[in-house]
Amino acid sequence: MEKITWDDFEKIELRAGTIVEVHDFPKAKKPAFQLKVDLGEGIGVKQSSAQLTKLYSKEELLGRQVLCVTNFPPRQIANFLSEILVTGYILEDGEVVLSSIEHPVPNGTRLA
Repeated sequence: MEKITWDDFEKIELRAGTIVEVHDFPKAKKPAFQLKVDLGEGIGVKQSSAQLTKLYSKEELLGRQVLCVTNFPPRQIANFLSEILVTGYILEDGEVVLSSIEHPVPNGTRLA
């Protein structure tokens, strides 16, 4: 494992957001949802593609607070522009378990 410095870690914008919309993403190569995530006043609502269809329903995701990387450049996925990365743990079978926030925090709060 490569070691990083505190300065490296501080460059990553990890922020809390709430999923406000979930849509199927039929044009994705792997099954995925299109998410809209409210990241608070300073950042606003951003969209992300997330391969969560095996472990989560759209209803389970809606209103859920998630941890997002907000300072990656946007990435084109099929006909969709993903603006943020919703974080999770990739299991051996390729499924993704969302990283969780134990107690609600204001949208946009930065992980320290």
